[in-house]
Amino acid sequence: MTPQVAIVMGVSGSGKTTLAQAIAAEWPATFLDADDFHSARAKARMASGLPLTDRMRAPWVARIAADLGRRVATGERVALAFSGLRRRHRDRLRATGLPLRFLFLQGDASLIATRMSARRGHYMPVSLLDSQFATLEPPLDEADVVAIPVELATDEQLRRALAALDRPD
Repeated sequence: MTPQVAIVMGVSGSGKTTLAQAIAAEWPATFLDADDFHSARAKARMASGLPLTDRMRAPWVARIAADLGRRVATGERVALAFSGLRRRHRDRLRATGLPLRFLFLQGDASLIATRMSARRGHYMPVSLLDSQFATLEPPLDEADVVAIPVELATDEQLRRALAALDRPD
């Protein structure tokens, strides 16, 4: 089945939003940022330098899954920027039964930290990057995941992402 949902995943600062927006423009699809599904309380916690627990993330992932289901039911395609750090969160999205593909932005912590330091106006501090990598359960053995190197230019990442999305399961 050809995917209707492209989930660009990876740690904070890996370029999820940039790639998901590019996919949305070229595929074409609706762009969604999973950060918009966080509660104000969760964003404030992260902004203060405290990572979320898995218990705190569960309702967030459930809100995303429900929204994806509603959108795909109306024929919409979606490009979602979503951390997807834990396999159980990826599995929760898989459990929707939606045709989806994960695009994992895989990269080096030092490069990502440099990028995070340069961005402005984001609630996630660089100090939480280590906790993001500690939480990450790499998806490299999961059949519906395509790894895309962080260090590639966005145009090349997009080319690889679109090729992965054109490939049926």
